[in-house]
Amino acid sequence: MERVQIDFPDAAIIHRHSLSVRVTDMNYGRHLGHDALVSLLHEARIQAFAAIDLPEWDMQGYPSVVADLAVQYQSEARWPDALVVETAVPPPDGKALTVYQRIAHAESGKAVATARINQLLIDMASGRPVKVPEAVVQALAQARGT
Repeated sequence: MERVQIDFPDAAIIHRHSLSVRVTDMNYGRHLGHDALVSLLHEARIQAFAAIDLPEWDMQGYPSVVADLAVQYQSEARWPDALVVETAVPPPDGKALTVYQRIAHAESGKAVATARINQLLIDMASGRPVKVPEAVVQALAQARGT
C-alpha cells in the first residue's frame, strides 16, 4: 500500500496550542496511543476555533462534524513530553473545512504526527451539510492574516 504524504500548509496556520503527554495517554508500547493522539488533536482544534470565536458546535449557527480523519505518524511521544499543536485551515471551498494539524515536540520541533480532518457544517433541520458561511470564511482569513 502506497503511503500518501500529508502536506501541512504552513501559510494557513491559525493557532498554536501547547499541551503535554499525560500518563493516561500512553499505550502498551509506552508511547502516545492513537486514541489519545486523536483526543489531543481535538482539544487543540477546539482551542483554535474558540480563539476566533467559532466553537465547533456553533459555527455561525451550524454545528460541525468530522467527516474523515487521516493521521500520519513521524515519531513517538512519551509521558511527560511537552508538545505543540499547530492548526492550519486553508480557505474553504464548498461544504468542507479542511483542517490540518501538526503535533510536534515543543523543545526540538520534531514532528510527532500530521493530521488532515474534513469537517462539515450541518443544517440541523435537514441533517445535510451546508456551504461554509461567509462569516466563517472571513474569520479564518483574518486568523491566517490574509
